Amino acid sequence: MIIVIQCRDRVGLVASISALMAKHQYNIISLGEYVDVAENLFFMRLEIDGNTSDTEALEQELYAILPPEALVKINPQPEKKIVVLVTKEYHCLADILVRNYFGTLGAKVQCVIGNHDVLADVCRRFDIPFHHVSYESQTKQQAEQQITDLVQQNDPDYVVLAKFMRILSPGFNSLLPMRIINIHHSFLPAFVGANPYKKAFERGVKLIGATAHFVSNELDEGPIIAQQIIPVNHGYTAADMVTAGKEVETSVLAKALKLVFDDRVFVYNNKTVVIE
Repeated sequence: MIIVIQCRDRVGLVASISALMAKHQYNIISLGEYVDVAENLFFMRLEIDGNTSDTEALEQELYAILPPEALVKINPQPEKKIVVLVTKEYHCLADILVRNYFGTLGAKVQCVIGNHDVLADVCRRFDIPFHHVSYESQTKQQAEQQITDLVQQNDPDYVVLAKFMRILSPGFNSLLPMRIINIHHSFLPAFVGANPYKKAFERGVKLIGATAHFVSNELDEGPIIAQQIIPVNHGYTAADMVTAGKEVETSVLAKALKLVFDDRVFVYNNKTVVIE
């Protein structure tokens, strides 16, 4: 059983929560907690050995010992549902599909939506529905409405932008606030916009990286989930940087998805607390 808690901080919270678990004979397998002193906010993730058919009663007992306006989730859906949006690049999608196939993703891919049909074949190979929504034969609003309809039909817990190279509107973002996950091609903030690796190559950078973050209405400014950098040098061509960058992007997105699907990420004030 997993319990996640977010509330105002006060003395004795850990003791009170632990005592309640002991009262019900629940053994605490792992406990991660963090206090943002400046914001006076408390975050906790518990893994409990034990199960109950009456989680609502336990939830009410937790609310009774926590400060007002606390947020409590008991046993969030253990296997999430996701919809993946793509354009033409395959590396992040391929990693997701392989993990989905072998049951190590922590979620089930409901479908893949692409604004090009380049990746339709790889989805068919894994028996995952692929929907092509072209932006070229209709307006952006019409295309986005088609994507919205497909997402709503599949009712996902999260939408994953696996190198989806289109900017989503505030209206779309409001469908799943802080539940749309993007992988960005740099260690934010740096080299925004098109041709990031070309710009990095021209600047002679010594580090490149990737950032996974939740999508907000401010482009590439949403709460950061995970980041990673790798060293490069003058011997790297722009093509070498692209290859290395794709490997980092795949790794960072995989890590971010695992953290989110394991209910280890708390979002507040446009940033995250990640309890690993």
